[in-house]
Amino acid sequence: MGLPSRHRLTKRSDFQTVYQQGIRRYSRHLIIRALPIVSDSLVCPVSTKLGISISRKVSKKAVVRNRIKRQIKSAFRSLLPDVSYNWLIVITVKSDARECNYEHFLRELKELLIKTDIIYGN
Repeated sequence: MGLPSRHRLTKRSDFQTVYQQGIRRYSRHLIIRALPIVSDSLVCPVSTKLGISISRKVSKKAVVRNRIKRQIKSAFRSLLPDVSYNWLIVITVKSDARECNYEHFLRELKELLIKTDIIYGN
């Protein structure tokens, strides 16, 4: 079960906009870039969209890169009820993330989302 389509960032132009104008926060294995969406209508908020960027420097094998993407999507899906609306998010995976498992990604992703005020931490 993947990420719902309304929460996927797919367009190249959206990725470039987030890279150029978004804020950056770092952790040991992940980099988050986030850009708030300015919405004209406050009545109907826009769903937060997530994109994942993973280089071949992480692993030459597509199987490994896809496993990491699936784990990050699953971690984000579990945090989705706490995520606020109107954000474009790009997660970049650092090259030393091969040894991480789901719990590492969940913890780091939650910390990064709290740092960027996408999730309001306690």
